[in-house]
Amino acid sequence: MADTAGAADTNEQAEPDGLSVTRSVVDGVTVVTVVGEVDHHTSGALRRALTPADPDGARTVADLSGVPFMDSSGINVLIAGHQAHAPTGWLRLAGVRRPVLRTLEIVGLTPLLPCYPSVGDALEG
Repeated sequence: MADTAGAADTNEQAEPDGLSVTRSVVDGVTVVTVVGEVDHHTSGALRRALTPADPDGARTVADLSGVPFMDSSGINVLIAGHQAHAPTGWLRLAGVRRPVLRTLEIVGLTPLLPCYPSVGDALEG
């Protein structure tokens, strides 16, 4: 059951490439849903969404099922997001498409950023 009491859902549309970033809270965990390509033009919106307001124990799931492409700017944002949640919180990835997952594997991020098939799986962790 989703717990959205007192949670502010936010939506951000990055220009010019139309990246959509939505934040919500499910059972006390921030869920960031991303749709569109993440590159140097759009990565700022993702960076803002993955930066917790209170990093102490913050828990975030990034739903990347709508991301067909991510360049090194996006990879850097994921690393920064992981670091922003350390040492007591976590950042998990959900629904990562094969091309993006392959990039994460090549640069060695999958041990740091656990990838789950769905948001539900990531929430259960």
